[in-house]
This record gives sequence, C-alpha cells and structure tokens, in this order.
Amino acid sequence: MLAALWFAYFCFGLVNGSLAPLIVRIGEDLALSRSALGLIMGAWALVYIGAAMPAGTAIDRFGTRVGIAMGVVLIAVSALARSLADDFWTLFLSVAVFGLGGPLVSVGAPKVIAQWFSDNERGTAMGIYMTGPYLGTALAFATANSVFMPLFGDSWRLTLGAFGLFALVAALGWSLVARAPAADRREPEDGRGESGIGAFVDLIRVDLVRAILLCTLVAFMFSHGVMAWLPTILAARGLDAVSAGLWASVPTLFGVASNLIIPRFATPERGMGILAALYGCLVIATLLLAFAEGAGLMLGLTLLGIARIIGTIMLLILMQAPRVGAGNMGAATGLYFTIGEVGGVIGPTLLGAVADLTGSYISSVLTLNVLAVVLVAMMVPLHRARERSRAADRLSLA
Repeated sequence: MLAALWFAYFCFGLVNGSLAPLIVRIGEDLALSRSALGLIMGAWALVYIGAAMPAGTAIDRFGTRVGIAMGVVLIAVSALARSLADDFWTLFLSVAVFGLGGPLVSVGAPKVIAQWFSDNERGTAMGIYMTGPYLGTALAFATANSVFMPLFGDSWRLTLGAFGLFALVAALGWSLVARAPAADRREPEDGRGESGIGAFVDLIRVDLVRAILLCTLVAFMFSHGVMAWLPTILAARGLDAVSAGLWASVPTLFGVASNLIIPRFATPERGMGILAALYGCLVIATLLLAFAEGAGLMLGLTLLGIARIIGTIMLLILMQAPRVGAGNMGAATGLYFTIGEVGGVIGPTLLGAVADLTGSYISSVLTLNVLAVVLVAMMVPLHRARERSRAADRLSLA
C-alpha cells in the first residue's frame, strides 16, 4: 500500500516538475512573457484552492481508493494536454487540470498514513511517501533536457506526453493495490470523519490550526516560487539548459534524504525546534542562491533541499492539533492545501512579475529571502499557539 502510494505521489512530482526545465523553450515557441509563464506555472495551484476542501470532504466520506486513483488519472490528463497546447490559454487550462487531480492525491495520502500507521510509525511512513514527489521532480529536472528532449528529437511536446504516460501507469498500479483484500481490511471505521462545512468550521476554531495555516500560506509562496523558477534562475547565473536542470535537481535529491531522516525525530517535543531550524536554512540558502558561486551555490541548493521537509513537519504538527486525528485528517489536509495553494499561486506569479519589472532574476531570489525571513518571524505566534494547545490539553485531562 505504501509503495503504491509512493508511486502515485512520484508521478505527482514528475508532472508538476516537468514544466519548469522546459519553460524557456515553451515560452519562446508560444511567444509568452515571463509574467505569463509565471501565471501558467501557478495555474494548477489556483484551481487547487477551490478543489482541496471538496477533495478533503470527498476523501473523508468515500475513502481513499477511488479518490487517489481519479486524482492520478487527472494528473496524467494534465500532462498529455500540455503536450498539445498552442497558446497561453490552452497551456494555462492544461496546467489547471492538475489542480483538480493534485488535491485528491495530496489530501488522500496523509489520510492513508493516519489510517494505516500508529502514532510512532507515522513520521517514518510519511517521510517515505514524501520522497515520491521529490524524486519525481528531480527526475523531471534532471532528464527533461538531457534525456527526453534529445530522445524525442528536441520536442518538448513529446517529453511532456511521456511524463503523462508514467502517471497513467501509476493510476493503474494504485487501483490494483487499493482493491486488494488486505487494503479492504485495513480501512477502519473511524477513518470516515465528519463531512461538510461543519468539519472545516470546527478546525478553523482551533488556535493551533489557524497558526499553521498562516505559516502554510507563506511557506507555499516560497516553495512554489523557487521550484517553478529555479532552473531559469540558475540559467541566468550562467549555466546552460542541461546543467541548470541537473543543478536544479539537487534540492529535490537532498529533500529525499531529508524526508527519510528528519521526520522520525519530529516528535511533539522537537517538531517546533526542527521547523525553526529549517526556516533558518531557507534564509541562508536564498542569499547563497543570489550571490554565491561554485561550492557556495551548491551549498545553497543543498540547504534548499534539506528544508523541503518543511511541509512534512507542518503536516505532522497538524495531525497533533486538537480535533484532527485520522477521522478528520482529510478535512484538515484539504484546509491546509487550500490555504497553502493561495500562496502557491502568488509565489510563481510574484517572482515572474518581479523579474519582468527589474529585468533580473536576482531580485526574484531576494524576494524569496524576504519570505524566508517572514517565516522565521512567524515561529513566535506558532509556538505560542502550540503552548496554548498543550495547556488546554492538560486542563482537559485534569
């Protein structure tokens, strides 16, 4: 079950990361500005905003089997449609389709973990499946220009279409595993929580949930912005297209190692400290990305990769918040991704607009640095909300 989930999320990252290393070439072919390309790369997040909460409700009510399968199919459709795009709107809409399938996978996956694994196992299990999108993105960055483009006669259309076929295979694999008798026996009765607007209202009333959502908004602005434009930023620093793609895969590779190692240490007592340290890594990484050369630039990319565990740590903290648990994890994760993807739309669009306005991608990197500093500052209200939540728990037990 965990392996099938991993492959589904791998294709999430593969298709999501496939546009960035090809974006300059696509922009040239379709005569699109950097601002337009930034809006296109944020299109799926725009749809995700409206789709994540209904996806969470559907997952809680109907279960993860059909939901995740349908999500991966829609991801495949998005990739295949991109290969046929011939102007701004057709490319925008094809990327937007990803926003319909993506939430069914990313909302359903934490619920599978909450159902199948105990409290002590969840950190490790989540760390394992979260390597999927990182490796998928890394593969897209590293091979789009160096392997698939030459293989398909320098055709970005066939390259994107090939990634869509991978997703169709993942959808079939998940469908087969999730229908197995063992999977049926592991679907607990308490895995189906409250559905509808009431579930979201109850969660928003929780102080800690509100603080997490605020941090999530800024964190998604940073993560979507940097991953959408990283190959282009590196190319602007003087790397050729193939080298920029390979170097841009470094953060995702270190993100894999980070997800395999760090989550097991993110206990309720250590999670907040780990999160603060990761935010600090982002501050240093963006400065190195803007100004460093050679080994210093590689160190910045490495720190970006280590910090990609931030989303996993925040989801673990969310699981520990009052009124969440396995039953409402679909609703909680839907709310998390709805708020987060608002930032996911703003991030790539903001960086593209700043680059157009200033004529330099360095200013976009400095914008990322400002976002990282804001995240460090937001640790104060998040820590206070966590302490109030713990105090309330102790009172209720007394």
